[in-house]
Amino acid sequence: MKLHPVLEAVTQRIRERSAPSRSAYLARIEEAAARERGADRMGCANVAHAFAGIPPSDKFRVVAERAPNIAIVNSYNDMLSAHAPYASFPQVIKDEARKHGATAQVAAGVPAMCDGVTQGTAGMELSLFSRDVIAMATAVGLSHDVFDAALMLGICDKIVPGLLIGALQFGHIPTVFVPGGPMPSGLSNSDKARVREQAAQGLVGRKELLEAEEKAYHTQGTCTFYGTANSNQMLMEAMGLHVPGSAFVQPQLSLREDLTREAVRTALGILKARRFTPIGRMVDERCIVNAMAALLATGGSTNHLIHWVAVARAAGISIDWNDFDELSSVVPLLARVYPNGSADVNQFQAAGGPGFVIRELLDAGLMHEDVLTVREGGIREYTREPVADAERGVAWKDIGPSRDAGVVRPAQQPFSPTGGLKLLTGNLGRSVIKVSAVPDDRHVIEAPARVFDSQDALQAAFKAGELDRDVVCVVRWQGPRANGMPELHKLTPPLAVLQGKGFRVALVTDGRMSGASGKVPAAIHVTPEAAAGGPLALLRDGDLVRLDAPAGKLEALVDAAEWARRQPAQITGEQAAANGHGVGRELFAGFRRNAMMAEEGACTWL
Repeated sequence: MKLHPVLEAVTQRIRERSAPSRSAYLARIEEAAARERGADRMGCANVAHAFAGIPPSDKFRVVAERAPNIAIVNSYNDMLSAHAPYASFPQVIKDEARKHGATAQVAAGVPAMCDGVTQGTAGMELSLFSRDVIAMATAVGLSHDVFDAALMLGICDKIVPGLLIGALQFGHIPTVFVPGGPMPSGLSNSDKARVREQAAQGLVGRKELLEAEEKAYHTQGTCTFYGTANSNQMLMEAMGLHVPGSAFVQPQLSLREDLTREAVRTALGILKARRFTPIGRMVDERCIVNAMAALLATGGSTNHLIHWVAVARAAGISIDWNDFDELSSVVPLLARVYPNGSADVNQFQAAGGPGFVIRELLDAGLMHEDVLTVREGGIREYTREPVADAERGVAWKDIGPSRDAGVVRPAQQPFSPTGGLKLLTGNLGRSVIKVSAVPDDRHVIEAPARVFDSQDALQAAFKAGELDRDVVCVVRWQGPRANGMPELHKLTPPLAVLQGKGFRVALVTDGRMSGASGKVPAAIHVTPEAAAGGPLALLRDGDLVRLDAPAGKLEALVDAAEWARRQPAQITGEQAAANGHGVGRELFAGFRRNAMMAEEGACTWL
């Protein structure tokens, strides 16, 4: 299928923009790849230290027989339901490696926090920066430099982007990402949201709310809504970095272990074929565009407008929100998964899942097919789904047509002709809005502003009944430099209540919304942020604000001369001090000080 001209043009623009940095990156990884293997290159004491802790038979293999040695970077902890299954994965990986004459070592354990636990708390202010900590921890583990390939064990919000950024610093190593899968469906996401809105209105108490939440989040596996964690998994499939079709196989199924073993075989297959297909080669501008297209086609998390900018930078590639916006104008919405629909990810998988979406995009010329993947058959392998096979462990079959047209649709009959993501510009800066879950009659909101300096202040105003009117709620001092750019998902229930009462409401913020941001129009990631002198610091209560998603505009309707005369508000010393202390925030002062803007990936290492 011929590439869509817009996809081709965006890719070419990215390629030209990135040429110097990408060339420098590729030169570095080729230089690293040309060296002798670590166990042969290093001194005897270094080698002895590297393998002192492994069984003697493994030591003999890796040193004397020069067998491949696979690094395992594991984000296991049992605080995250999605990551708890990883406790058993290293032994499975080591066992499979031995069956094929190879060895495997846990090179690093990286931190992994649960945004569901920290939503609305001070701990959420560490969330975005944890991505860069994970990248650094990955690099620390791989810096032992004795590995021929790597397996990355991660699923959730910041963890996969962090692992990917870290892995790309070792771009000469073949790398496979290993998911764990979603939990079985519990209380539906729509029912959970309804109880949350009732609680926000005081119609149910803590007991009823906790009961609903525990029925929704009830066992091991990822949360079942299509937020950042599950968007990560979709993007890994679209980039060809998983074993095909492994994203949404539940951890309780035997197929899950089969796919993990297949990940080992896949990594060893790359080494055996002696193809120069390390991860740094795979993640090129075409691969990044494929990820962007898959995100748009599934109505995925807005967090990836930050994370994938950072991922691309790690591979020497420069993308921006204009690229996302232009792709969104031609990539159709092919999936309705909560919050963009009522289905959860298990229903998405049952309807056809990632393989269906990837096939439709490829056939429509909306993904690049000429890309490298961890599989020799290329990205077309990702249009099939895995099944258990007694002989081979895993086999793949064609997905066929959609099994539920309410969940996934072909490219010729999409839910929407566009991806539902819009870039907003105007005198309030640059921001993004995801309109795929927002009712059509709410795509344009014009109302007086109510300016808040924290999400707690908005919650208090809601409880006091001060927001029962048409209003644009502005929450500032929420950017990377101010307080680490927390998600403001706790604001969704009260704003949804106001919208449900018939008021025309919107949120404007330099913070983030969760990957589960839904039906309330929200202009988020406003950049430059208020703490960097951005225009949200010029807004005053009562200013008329217009959010116009179809036109791509976010503006304060204030006389230009008056706007020019205004002096920006400043974050108070008390606020700044509060943002810098407690739950370990003291240790992240350098991150806040050095963070780039949201559209630059909020990177702290550049």
